[in-house]
Amino acid sequence: MQSRFVALTLIWGASFLFIKIGVEALAPMQVAFGRMAFGALTLLLISLARRERLPHEPRVWVHLFVAATLANTLPFTLFAYAERTVSSSLASIGNATVPLFTLLFALLFLPSERPTLRRGMGLAVGFFGVLVVLGAWRGVTGSPDAPGMLLILIAAACYGGSGVYMRRYLSTTSYSILALSVGQIGVGALQLAVVLPFATKMPTHVPLKVIASVFALGAFGTGIAYVLCYALIRIAGATITSTVTYFIPIVSILIGVVGLGEQLAWNAPVGAAVIIAGAVLSRDQSPIAFMTSRLARRPSNS
Repeated sequence: MQSRFVALTLIWGASFLFIKIGVEALAPMQVAFGRMAFGALTLLLISLARRERLPHEPRVWVHLFVAATLANTLPFTLFAYAERTVSSSLASIGNATVPLFTLLFALLFLPSERPTLRRGMGLAVGFFGVLVVLGAWRGVTGSPDAPGMLLILIAAACYGGSGVYMRRYLSTTSYSILALSVGQIGVGALQLAVVLPFATKMPTHVPLKVIASVFALGAFGTGIAYVLCYALIRIAGATITSTVTYFIPIVSILIGVVGLGEQLAWNAPVGAAVIIAGAVLSRDQSPIAFMTSRLARRPSNS
């Protein structure tokens, strides 16, 4: 389990670096399309090897279309646009707000979710962390990172909304998560394939490192990572798996500083810590307490 957890953290942590390199020569929408195209192909090959049954009901494909828009097409494109001006490290910090948006939408649209004092405090602390990252005391609108961070927060909100949507309309289907992922990522790639000819122009020269980055972003960050994520969910449960989100900014900041020479003001890592603290606080049970309870219930081998 530990090796899968570490691999997933490293892959998703490096994804922000791959996006940053990709937009050096490609339009943001092209980076998003390449990510989904390579991701869909990877997942399709894995599903064929496992003989997974793909969805065939029109109703399921309609939901997959909506899910692809919210979870892939919009956020992938927005992150790519944002990283033209925002560092990969800062983008990963903004991504850490996804659990907060997920909880917010769940409280609004899922009848089974109930607001509690702990959840309310977690949301307040988490979004206060966003203001710390932006350096709100200097005036948020005056921050050079504000426009890019706004795009990242919209992307994070899309991720949060997509999780609630998929839980409500796709989690009860008879298809495997892998099969649904193939359909969802494939639909997202088709969405952008229709728009690309009218919205972008292909550059005359694309450096090899850009091609390699987009391939890694799709094949590993969107393909292999999905498989690792679902394997972890089966082994350790969704709660433990979701804690990957807390470690991604650490990996991304290290990669951005070492690999790209990015520099962060003191308030960015401090704000990231506050955001993560808010996300942890917003849970009914902390990840550490959850893991401790699982270990306590595990039967002894002696």
